[in-house]
Amino acid sequence: MTPPVPRLATANMGPLLSLETRLIERSADIEAWFRQQWRNTAAPFYASADLRNAGFKLAPVDTNLFPGGFNNLSPSFEPLCIQAFQAAMQGICPDARHVVLVPENHTRNAFYLENVGTLHSLLSKAGYHVHIGSLSPHITAPTTIDLPVSGRQLTYKPLVRVGNTVRVGAIKPCAVLLNNDLSAGLPEILKGLEQTVLPPTGLGWHARLKSRHFGFYREVSAEIATLLDIDPWFIDPLFRNCGQINFLKREGEECLISNVERLLADIRQKYEEYDIDSEPFVIVKSDTGTYGMGIMTARSVDDVREMNRRARTHMSSAKEGNAVTGAILQEGVPTLERMGDDNATAEPVVYMIDQHVVGGFYRLNSQRGADENLNAPGMRFEPLAFEECGNHPEPGAGPDDQPNRFYAYGVIARLAALAASREAQALESLG
Repeated sequence: MTPPVPRLATANMGPLLSLETRLIERSADIEAWFRQQWRNTAAPFYASADLRNAGFKLAPVDTNLFPGGFNNLSPSFEPLCIQAFQAAMQGICPDARHVVLVPENHTRNAFYLENVGTLHSLLSKAGYHVHIGSLSPHITAPTTIDLPVSGRQLTYKPLVRVGNTVRVGAIKPCAVLLNNDLSAGLPEILKGLEQTVLPPTGLGWHARLKSRHFGFYREVSAEIATLLDIDPWFIDPLFRNCGQINFLKREGEECLISNVERLLADIRQKYEEYDIDSEPFVIVKSDTGTYGMGIMTARSVDDVREMNRRARTHMSSAKEGNAVTGAILQEGVPTLERMGDDNATAEPVVYMIDQHVVGGFYRLNSQRGADENLNAPGMRFEPLAFEECGNHPEPGAGPDDQPNRFYAYGVIARLAALAASREAQALESLG
C-alpha cells in the first residue's frame, strides 16, 4: 500500500491554479521540449532542487548536484530510483560492475550517514558492486560504521591513487560517484583522473557559483516561458550578486546595500504589475555552498546597514570553515505551505536521477516564518510527501490535486537540473 501524502495546510487552497493549469494543458509540449533539451545536453547524474510555492509564483531557490537526503525519500519509490540509476549508469559506463561512492568526510552525522546507506543500497540493488572510498585522513583502514536508525552497517575504506586512477583496495571502478560537494577544495587525489567522475569535479562548491547557475536558469526559464506564453518571472527568482565582500570587515558593503535596494525595487515593481499584496524581501547568502549557513533575510537596506557583529560573524561563515567572499542576493519567494500538528512552515525538495523525477520530501521548520531560510536549527523532514512521482500529470484531476501539483513541482525541478546541465556543458567547453 502506498503511504499517504501528509496533509498540507495550504494544499487545497488553490494557489498557482493558473500556472498549474497551463502546465497540465501543455504537458505534451513540455515533455517534448524536455526530450529535445536532454538530447542536446546530458542530464546531471543526480540532483535535488529546493522549491518555493508562493501562491503567485513557483520557483527554485537552490540546486544541489551532490544531494545528501536520499534517506528522506519515500521507500515506495525505491523501484523508480533503482531503474533511474540503471539507466543513468548504462549511458555512462555500460560495462561497469564496480562503483566507488565518495562521501562527505563527516562520519558522525547520523542523518547524512543514513543518506550514504540509502545510496549504497539503491546502487547495489541496481546491480553494482558498491564500495565506499573515503577522502578522510582518519580512515586509514576498513572501518565499519553502524547506522542506528536503519540498523545498517557501512564499511568505509581509504580511497587510494594509482597512476591516473583511484581505487579501493584492488578494485579499479569504471565510475567514481561523488556525494561530496568539495566545499573544502578539490583534493589532489581526484585531479586528472581517467575514470568517469560523477558529477564532474568542476561542479563542486570550490569552483561553482550560485549566481552562475541562476544565470543559466534564467535562460531555460525564459525559453520555456516563451513556449508556454507566460511571464518567466512566475517561475524564476530575480537575483543580483556581489563578487567581493567581507562581512566582518564591512568590505563590499556598499555593493550589497545598493543591490539589495535595486532588487527590492524590482520585486516591488513586479508585485505592483500583478497586484500582489505582499511585502518584498531579499535573501542574502554565500555565492557558493552554504549548508544552511551564512543566510539572512533583508526586508530593507537597513537590515544590511544595521547588522551587528554577531550577524556579521554568522554571514561570514560557510561550510568547512570557509570564509564567505561573494554573495548572491536572491528574490525572496515566500512559502504558503504548512503542515504537521505544529503547522510548521514547509517547502518541497525534489530529487532527480538523470532526467527522471524520483520523488521528494518536505523540509519543515516550525521555528521559521514563510520569508525565512528553513535549512536551520529546528528543521525536520517529511519523507512521504510524494504519493506520485511527479513525472506526469493527471488530466482528469484539478490543477491543485496532488498529482498535478507535484507535476508542476517536477517541471520546475527539471528546469533547475537543465540549468545545471548547461553549467556542466559550459565547464566542459572551457576544458
